[in-house]
This record gives sequence, C-alpha cells and structure tokens, in this order.
Amino acid sequence: MPVSPYIRRLREHVGHDLLLIPSVAVLPQDDAGRILLVRQTDDGRWGTVGGAVEIDEDPRDSAVREAREEAGIEVELTGIRDVLGGPGFRRTYPNGDRTSYVSTVFDARIVGGEPRPDHDETTEVRWFGRAELGDPDLDLGDFARLSLTRLGLIDAPEGHR
Repeated sequence: MPVSPYIRRLREHVGHDLLLIPSVAVLPQDDAGRILLVRQTDDGRWGTVGGAVEIDEDPRDSAVREAREEAGIEVELTGIRDVLGGPGFRRTYPNGDRTSYVSTVFDARIVGGEPRPDHDETTEVRWFGRAELGDPDLDLGDFARLSLTRLGLIDAPEGHR
C-alpha cells in the first residue's frame, strides 16, 4: 500500500511509534442491497473500499477518491453510517510502523464506472449479500470483519459476542 508523503514525513520524526490516522470506509450498495468489497493486495483478504484522509482533504472527498482509485467507480455518498475506532482498529505493519485508525464510514451508490481492481492496492472487486458477508469462512480482513460487525451488518464471531 502506498504511504502518503505526509505519513512518510511524520515517520521520519516518530519512527515506528503509534500514529492516530483519520480514514474513510465506503460501502457502495447496489439495488439488491449487496455491498461492494475489494480484495487487498497487501494481505489478499477482502476489505471495504477506503483509506487515509490526506492533509486538508474533506473526508467526503477522500471517500470519493478512494472509491475511484481502488474500485474504478464514481460514487454518490448517501450518508455517514458511523465513525469507528478503538483498540480493534490498531495495526502494526511488517516494517514495525504502528497505527490507530479512526474511520468515517459512508454509505454510497455507484453513479459511474464499472467496478474493477486497480492492481496496485486491490486485486479483485465483488458484490456480497448479507448472508455471504456473515459466512465465517469468508476471508475478510480484520478491520472489515470488525467494521461490519460493529455496523450490525454481520454477527460477531463465536466467542466475541
């Protein structure tokens, strides 16, 4: 995953220390209520469309940009579903960088483009119905599973209720 110049500069000063990063997640839905997910290149797992908010970028603009970059689609944001964060949204990257994300989650509908991966951050895009999202064997990334659980779109995994 590309690192923004801003985060790169911060890392020069703080090293691997924990950074709080504002981010967005986008949940494009089709007429059948299915949600578009992307397969991430970094871990090969399914996740929501989204990423970090850049300096001086409105989170709405970030959500639209991420949908275009990761899934090749133009979206109309239809509302803020929730804002998520906390210990479950921490990540330590293979290089040792530690981050804690606070994510604004937007509902959206596609108004242009055909869903396709960018082959940089994503390798595949696919629509998922609620039953599929709740399948415990679905290879969802940790953030996606936690997000979809906290949003009430899937049940908590056994032992986490």
